[in-house]
Amino acid sequence: MTSPTAPEDTDSPATALGPTALVLGAFSAVGTWAFLIPWTVLAGALAVTFGTMGLHYAGRGTGRLWSAAAGTTLGAIGLIGTVTLIWSLS
Repeated sequence: MTSPTAPEDTDSPATALGPTALVLGAFSAVGTWAFLIPWTVLAGALAVTFGTMGLHYAGRGTGRLWSAAAGTTLGAIGLIGTVTLIWSLS
């Protein structure tokens, strides 16, 4: 590794919004089928929130657009899937 891994002055916490949304969205989408319902609702809502914030900052040049978009999409799929499952059971 020739490049330093230490944070720089120009780094922003906004760069972590996309990857965080991606991980939470993946957990939400997969967790629906494993019946982890309380956690998937929370993870899906947070993935959509962090993903939309990540999309906003990626449009301004901070962070990556693909991870924020994928996290938002997976979070919405997991959240809508869980709500649909709960609604069909009631």
